[in-house]
Amino acid sequence: MSRRIPFLPDIPRVSVVRLHGTIGMGNRSLNDAGIAPAIEKAFRAKPKAVALSISSPGGSPVQSSLIGARIRRLSEDKGIPVYAFVEDVAASGGYWLAAAADEIFVDRSSMVGSIGVIAATFGVQDFIARHGIERRVHTAGKSKSFLDPFRPEKEEDVARLNRMLDEIHVNFIDHVKERRGARLVESDELFTGEVWIGDNAVKQGLADGVGHLVPEMKSRFGDKTKFKVFGTKKTLFQRFGSRILGDAMAELDERAAYARFGL
Repeated sequence: MSRRIPFLPDIPRVSVVRLHGTIGMGNRSLNDAGIAPAIEKAFRAKPKAVALSISSPGGSPVQSSLIGARIRRLSEDKGIPVYAFVEDVAASGGYWLAAAADEIFVDRSSMVGSIGVIAATFGVQDFIARHGIERRVHTAGKSKSFLDPFRPEKEEDVARLNRMLDEIHVNFIDHVKERRGARLVESDELFTGEVWIGDNAVKQGLADGVGHLVPEMKSRFGDKTKFKVFGTKKTLFQRFGSRILGDAMAELDERAAYARFGL
């Protein structure tokens, strides 16, 4: 039975989806499987709009693409507009998520952009040699031992990696151009991995304006607009168990990703 009282105006509602953190497959990371239920519920709530609260230094290009595609699919299927609000940073994969919105708003100190692709690893062959450790690898297929950190770097491996990064970079550029279109300025720096702050991001066409989530949404839908927040729900074990066990590597990876932007 409907609880709606006839003749009374509907209260405008906005669903807020929190997309905070690095993007990847780990338990601490944003990924499509983990955030999908929240995104689906946000659109099912029949809101006037879905607002994305974003603070992410990036991560997996595939997970960024999957999350962004899910948002676009639901927005188009249900006819619900999407607005992105960048908090500290929307860089690399974080900006991919922001570009899934119809409009992007930033704080004057938000860091936006970094439209590029990065791969980082270590070379520890000298370390293991000094400690008398012998690396034994057996493969079927000449490319199976690709960029082995326990062996000296090979020129052909680096060339292969660069080709892969270039392909992903092209996909990223295509996504941004498709979503932002004529709003983007023509600039040689736009797709180099450069980062812009607040107003400068707007001038580049990477964002549509400076604004914060609640006042911007109320200015569009009225002062009585109600907000409901949707995000990933952690189990009791995820909240406390990982602290007891010590999820040290994941913590370091996330801190390193944010540290690139002084956060």
